[in-house]
Amino acid sequence: MCKRGMHVRVRGIVQGVGFRPWIHRMVEKYRLCGWVRNTGFGAELELEGEEEALESFLGELSRDIPPLAEIEAVEKEWYTPLHHYTEFRIAASRSGERRDTMISPDICTCEDCRRELLDPSDRRYRYPFINCTNCGPRFTIIRDIPYDRKNTAMAAFPMCGTCRAEYEDIRSRRYHAEPDCCPDCGPRLFYEGEGRTASDEDALEAAAQLLLEGKILAVKGLGGFHLACRADLPETVRELRRRKHREEKPFALMCADVEAAREICTVSAAEEQLLLSRERPIVLLGKKVRGPADPCADISENGRIGVMLPYTPIHMLLLTGTLRTLVMTSANRSDLPVIRENTEARSALAGIADGFLLHDRDIHVRCDDSVVWEWRGHPYFARRSRGYVPAPVLLRDAGQEERRCILALGAEQKASFCISRGRHTFPSQHIGDLKNMETLAHYEDQIRHFETLFQVRPEMLVCDLHPDYLSTRYGEEQAAREQIPLLRVQHHYAHMCSCMADNGLAEPVIGIVWDGTGLGTDGTSWGGEFLTGDFDGFVRRGSIRRMRLPGGDLAARELLRIAAALLAEAGESAAGPEIPAVYFRQLAAGVNCPESSSIGRLFDGVSALLGIRETAGYEGQGAILLEAAAEMTEETEETLPWEIARNGALEEYDWRPTVRALIKEKAAGRQKEILAAMFMNTLTGMAAEMVRRIREETGIRKAVLSGGCFQNIYLLKRLTALLEAEGLEVFTHRRVSANDEGIALGQLAIAERRRKQE
Repeated sequence: MCKRGMHVRVRGIVQGVGFRPWIHRMVEKYRLCGWVRNTGFGAELELEGEEEALESFLGELSRDIPPLAEIEAVEKEWYTPLHHYTEFRIAASRSGERRDTMISPDICTCEDCRRELLDPSDRRYRYPFINCTNCGPRFTIIRDIPYDRKNTAMAAFPMCGTCRAEYEDIRSRRYHAEPDCCPDCGPRLFYEGEGRTASDEDALEAAAQLLLEGKILAVKGLGGFHLACRADLPETVRELRRRKHREEKPFALMCADVEAAREICTVSAAEEQLLLSRERPIVLLGKKVRGPADPCADISENGRIGVMLPYTPIHMLLLTGTLRTLVMTSANRSDLPVIRENTEARSALAGIADGFLLHDRDIHVRCDDSVVWEWRGHPYFARRSRGYVPAPVLLRDAGQEERRCILALGAEQKASFCISRGRHTFPSQHIGDLKNMETLAHYEDQIRHFETLFQVRPEMLVCDLHPDYLSTRYGEEQAAREQIPLLRVQHHYAHMCSCMADNGLAEPVIGIVWDGTGLGTDGTSWGGEFLTGDFDGFVRRGSIRRMRLPGGDLAARELLRIAAALLAEAGESAAGPEIPAVYFRQLAAGVNCPESSSIGRLFDGVSALLGIRETAGYEGQGAILLEAAAEMTEETEETLPWEIARNGALEEYDWRPTVRALIKEKAAGRQKEILAAMFMNTLTGMAAEMVRRIREETGIRKAVLSGGCFQNIYLLKRLTALLEAEGLEVFTHRRVSANDEGIALGQLAIAERRRKQE
């Protein structure tokens, strides 16, 4: 048989996921010799052996890899003469070269580790930091790459002899697992609260006892702190709301298992799969009981509850025995980033938490829990963060080897950014609303961290058109400082292109983009847009009749202001709820009444008109409760009157007939739940007609749905079905959020297209 040598380069997520140990086992299987090592681009191998064995090894490399690994490219090169290796070894990582590697997201505790955690005979029995090659912290502990222990938060914990032996044992599941540790050498858990301190097992006991007593616990987790309390004690939930100044916004729950979740919510097979997935997101599930008898009204005021399962050993140990379901909400003060440091938690959460369950492993990167709905068997993101970041999204037409980097800065609400390296784009984790210096500092810090991890330096920036967004100002300052170009992209066009990039589209589409607000190219506020175009440009073909917003931004919180505007324009000023006369006087005078074509604001106004919600305690509350009301009814096909009229170059939905009919039906005694459904049926019917006209004019048969309003699942399902019935191919978001968090991907795709045309 002929012996040959082969040099192999593997690109993808191959560090920290058990790839080198897997390689070692395959090499033993095929009796090959040589070495493997981590490099800046992924992993590198040099192998020698029988040619047939080398070919078989390559075949298996393409088919059967560790569960957390993702291979994007394998490059091989045969060589002679041979080095005549006599063994196989894992060589030291290479440094000082360009870094093209991928980073794994944090992964929930695997079943093997869970069994060991609960096995009294195991040396890691009830050890809160158990992990292995197939699970545990990754992104949140990495300071730099290559992914070696010295470059992580585990550098402070030298391995004991026993763990070192496991780490070096090819047959161990912890072979070259960088966070490997045990009670003798790893991080420690400790408790502080109510005059008591405790460590290790006593800390867990003290924390559990505090929760059982109906008190509030701060828990240091994977990417930040949570505030936890018993979900079955309404008075404790209300006390948490009072202390946290979060009067109405829903809390998430952590349930011990799927069975515990089913006691509160309906769980489909696809939703169960998401709950049990390695990413362990918060899944928005339908309540079993709604209305006045709802036992979870203090946790979530709408028809859904966000539920997640334990994803770290700490969570698993808390949720055993009596404690089956806990409120588990991010520990941060209003509008500020999630807390990640012990000293910060002690200070910021004093007066909120009764006790603290802490540990001494640093959280290097803040990372909130991801939040999803299940949509057609896939996660549909409300927030893309822990478990998914920093997994890349590939751009369809970008060059594989191009090193030029573009940084897309996103918007202002639900801020995130996106940075590119060749075909790979890396959307950041959820950052938060850029309304204060603390969140801006977090945003800037994470941009620097991504530049370090992926060894890129932006040569082009792209931002929103709005001059007052802090993300825009950051882009302007950076572009001036670095002397690099800055591209400004219209908000809704970026939404449309985000959904295109998310689905690998490049050809022209019809974009239905509905959200709260975004600056249009004409200087007015848009938000109910029908666009056509691709990454080269867009045409605005349809919208909705503009409404006036007395008080400007105040109208997004004081929804009766929008109700007044709708009534005044529809000639129904005397109808509807009790509205302060000052709003009508302001409208008549035309003082501080900017106009907007926002579907989100239309939702807010209708919610107020129906008496569902007159003020918004958190963003989108009026629209969320309008959807919840519609879901309380049996499915209805009823609609309200509507018109589409030509206004210059635009087709516009005239909502005035809808408002007049809504007031008439309400006066006739129709239930607000039925009217909420009728209103959304009207919007979807109007949208289908608008798209039909655009298709006839342009011949385009692909449609994308984007913008925060398409987090209304009632709206999403109905409009998708209507458009598909018309013969259109409909695309919705799959890998980034439909809301403003996903907008940076669209900005980047547009900028990449412009760059290629230079």
